[in-house]
Amino acid sequence: MRAVDQLIRHRLASEVVLINQISEYIINSGGKRLRPALLLLVSGALGVTSPARYELAAVIEFIHTSTLLHDDVVDESDLRRGKQTANALFGNAASVLVGDFLYSRSFEMMVSVDNMRVMQILARATNVIAEGEVLQLLNMHDPDVDEARYLQVIKYKTATLFEAATQLAAVLANADAQTEAAVREYGGRLGTAFQLMDDWLDYAGDTDAMGKNAGDDLREGKPTLPLIHVLQHGTDEERALVREAIENGGTDKFEPILAAITRTGALDYTLARAKEEADAAAQIISALPSSHYKNSLLELCSYSIARRT
Repeated sequence: MRAVDQLIRHRLASEVVLINQISEYIINSGGKRLRPALLLLVSGALGVTSPARYELAAVIEFIHTSTLLHDDVVDESDLRRGKQTANALFGNAASVLVGDFLYSRSFEMMVSVDNMRVMQILARATNVIAEGEVLQLLNMHDPDVDEARYLQVIKYKTATLFEAATQLAAVLANADAQTEAAVREYGGRLGTAFQLMDDWLDYAGDTDAMGKNAGDDLREGKPTLPLIHVLQHGTDEERALVREAIENGGTDKFEPILAAITRTGALDYTLARAKEEADAAAQIISALPSSHYKNSLLELCSYSIARRT
């Protein structure tokens, strides 16, 4: 990871001062670097020693960071990881354009690996992620979004990059088709578990611990699984309250909505769905050879549902 961080700093360098300022701010904002870590862990589990793994780990982080920059602008977010978002600090225009810079730089880097499969996987992933962003936009302020539509957004917007990270490691290892499919599914399941927990934390987490504002999803009119569960299992009054909140956004009714979420068991249901995904991810890689890399991949499954930030 130190090698990846050094590479990230090197590849972010630009003659444009503002790009360097925002890039440095992003680097120091305390991200988990989870997706590049996944690529390195799967690479280790499959015996990859090629330096290309560092380049692709950095590419994955650049793509992820660019989506965050664009997300925060679209969502009008002002807090991430306990710090001001780049758009709150530097403005929307600068954030969008630096996000574009990260996208274009990531494609420049992936070309240097000189592997067509790598290009295909990452080109598809970035396209699907963009589709997921649009799908989420269509779902905003729509109280008729069901669990299937909600999970589709997670698959496109979040799980896809996890899948790409783990699949790229298999490609670098020249793994057989069965192993490649297995680690790819592991990534997708783990990514889904992480996103379900993010949506759980929006109603169950502590603002200081999370580094973001509790109730952000409600403020944005975002129909996540806890709200969808209330719409399916709440009283008429609870359903009306949630529908109005999704349609109009805002957190003025946060407390009664949180009470409805608690009463209907929506948080328990969301947590159980996350655990299903994490358990499935662990099962999928059970056939990998024993190693400390595999142990770490299994520990990530447990961490995904135990974390509180």
